[in-house]
Amino acid sequence: MTPWLTVVGIGEDGFKGLGKNARHALLGASRIIGGQRQLDLLPACIRGERQSWPSPFSLDPVLTRRGEPVCVLASGDPMFFGVGATFARQLPVDEMLILPAPSSCSLAAARMGWALQDVVTLSVVARPAAALNAHWASGVRLLVLSNDGRSPGEICRLLCERGFGASRITVLEHLGGEAERRIDGVADDWLDPVIADLNLIAIDCVADPATARLSRLAGLPDSAFKHDGQLTKRDVRAITLARLAPVPGELLWDVGAGSGSIGIEWMRTHPGCRALAIEADAGRQQLIEHNRDALGVPGLQLIRGSAPQALAGLESPDAIFIGGGVTREGVLDTCWAALKPGGRLIANAVTLQSEMTLMAWREQHGGELTRIHIAQAQPLGDFDTWRQALPITLLDVTKPFDA
Repeated sequence: MTPWLTVVGIGEDGFKGLGKNARHALLGASRIIGGQRQLDLLPACIRGERQSWPSPFSLDPVLTRRGEPVCVLASGDPMFFGVGATFARQLPVDEMLILPAPSSCSLAAARMGWALQDVVTLSVVARPAAALNAHWASGVRLLVLSNDGRSPGEICRLLCERGFGASRITVLEHLGGEAERRIDGVADDWLDPVIADLNLIAIDCVADPATARLSRLAGLPDSAFKHDGQLTKRDVRAITLARLAPVPGELLWDVGAGSGSIGIEWMRTHPGCRALAIEADAGRQQLIEHNRDALGVPGLQLIRGSAPQALAGLESPDAIFIGGGVTREGVLDTCWAALKPGGRLIANAVTLQSEMTLMAWREQHGGELTRIHIAQAQPLGDFDTWRQALPITLLDVTKPFDA
């Protein structure tokens, strides 16, 4: 198929910075659609009719002309957090021709002298800045596409809150254009200067000496979470998540989520992991909302209500964790019915009654039962002794594909 849609990436240097193919596409286009800022970069010699994106944004002006020659303007590389990637989710690739310009991150890496393959690239354009909290680590370098001129100040405040106030910050405005400007500073001494809306933030992360190291592997310290005692403890949490086996793109139901620790750590393993936290207690719901933002997974969705009623109509999960409520009528049956074939169901029990429920469930559906004993050394007079935590019974069941 001959492509009918041409997506041209354009930089701050405008038409003069484009390659031969991009110039040819624009000169021959009868209709050009793009943001007003990109359209204003075109010279008068471009005769095609110019049309701005509607507000709120929609692809309809292009998709309704499917099959007709259409040219779309995009900022920098259209496949890097850009409209080209949006079109690729809607159209077969052979219907499009993508002509990228250097992305703002490529230009920023060149200005900073950073190897682009060693840098974490992120965006807070129409995204919660709290998602950056998952990426702070001493020695890590990040390039962050800003939402607007307020983003640098907001990000500096996040860095200071999480113990990274010593991090070095560089704001790069209008990269590649005549108005390009660079502002350097440190997060805990950021003075909130007036910043252009079109900017990118380069961050060289430096942790304060007392800042706790938070791994992306399962088993964060219990102190990383605000909780009221309803928390799957660190060692049991690590074992539970190993059994849940997060895979990018999969969805977890965290039923009886408590402080949200299982769903949060599931999502921290990979940006593509998703989770629903089902919790009935209003106080714990607030804890979940705090913890998900503080630990960098604001996309964790909170479902307010009790299982099994609150599970009705939810997207079918790839994995389910039941941390509480296994004895409540209908919880296990509803979860099992909703679980995708091949999915994993993990349930933890502390009481004799909940353990008996899991044992009966295993008789019907199979799976593994594991008893977890954790003991910690604690003082006893002038000596130390082992203090045994309550034992946990863990049920691990995989749903057959023919179930």
